[in-house]
Amino acid sequence: MHIVRNSIVLISFCIILATIIAYARGYRVDVQKGKVTSTGIIAISSTPQTAQVYVNGQLRGVTDLHLTLASGKYAIEVKKEGYTSWKKEVVLKGELVVTADATLFPLNASLTPLTTIGISKVISIDKTDKALLFVENGDIEKDGIYVFDQTKRTFSLFPPLKMLAKKSLFPEDVVLSDVSVIFSPDFKQGIVQFKRAEDSISYLMSLEDENTQLFEVTSSQESLENAWNQEKSIETTRLLEIFPKQFAKIASDSFHVLSLTPDKSKILYEAKQQITLPYVIQPRLVAANQTPEERSIKLNELYVYDREEDRNYHISLSDTSEKMRQTGDSVLVWFPDSRHLVKHEGDKISIVEFDDTSRQIVYSGPHDGSFFDVTSDGKLLILANLNPQFNKTPDIYAVGIK
Repeated sequence: MHIVRNSIVLISFCIILATIIAYARGYRVDVQKGKVTSTGIIAISSTPQTAQVYVNGQLRGVTDLHLTLASGKYAIEVKKEGYTSWKKEVVLKGELVVTADATLFPLNASLTPLTTIGISKVISIDKTDKALLFVENGDIEKDGIYVFDQTKRTFSLFPPLKMLAKKSLFPEDVVLSDVSVIFSPDFKQGIVQFKRAEDSISYLMSLEDENTQLFEVTSSQESLENAWNQEKSIETTRLLEIFPKQFAKIASDSFHVLSLTPDKSKILYEAKQQITLPYVIQPRLVAANQTPEERSIKLNELYVYDREEDRNYHISLSDTSEKMRQTGDSVLVWFPDSRHLVKHEGDKISIVEFDDTSRQIVYSGPHDGSFFDVTSDGKLLILANLNPQFNKTPDIYAVGIK
């Protein structure tokens, strides 16, 4: 009897322990189906917080929220009054935790003028918070090329605009808006090339101090560009050292690296040839991003590579954006959080996750499609003329989307 009683106790203990372990690992008894099913957890957060969470169309609570659900596919939507809504489909598997971190943007963005000078053309200075402004309004004192520092505001001790070269320095037939710029590797100099009726003319200019005289480099431009390109190639190779060796080698040979996220965890690139991207992390991460990736790289297509999860995503562009890209206009920039891309789609500007999902339109108001940028504090910069009846040329505005 004593032995039997001990055996029963031991068996009961084992059953209870197994039940506790199974419950902790997400297994539940489905009374309706009469079987044990595995469950997982969806952890949903948002910026801003206390946003409503809908799962398959049903309100389940507000962020931050942890839901234990049976395995399967779920449509997640996060909403908050006055903000864009965020949507994503997730596949939940037993014993796993899936995270959904939604960033919402105001429906009614604020507009703040940053310049009042009247601008013919804007060119962002790559990898800096600065831009070149080309002003040509028939004012001999104000017309010229300026550098605009996005980090400085009108209330700053230092003005956001600094004259680099007066229009009067250039030949009379030069039109400041008909210009292209090639930047030096350190972004302290630029080759400013103007188109003219018969031929183009180029000047080497300082981008930090006012140029009181011009240095024409039309005949030597090609050799100067080649020297700069070699330096840029060395810099790109250095930046790629933080990425896995297999990827870095392929990237150096086959990709045109466009930009890295601020935290250097992801890279936006254009394919220079068609290749298959090998896996670096084997076996594959279980609780990784669920968006289908693309390892078959196609020529001239855009991709984002996430080095933390060794996943590669194709970035699609609208027909309008593709035409803009072909003419040299900027259509994609990183948002400061390193998790989103900002897309310029002609008549509107949208933000997507770095895997090209959860698209949200953040601005569709009037603006000149030739320029847009994002500041380090998360504001959009656009070129717009909000009063064309009185103003001939547009100015730069900050669009508050946070």
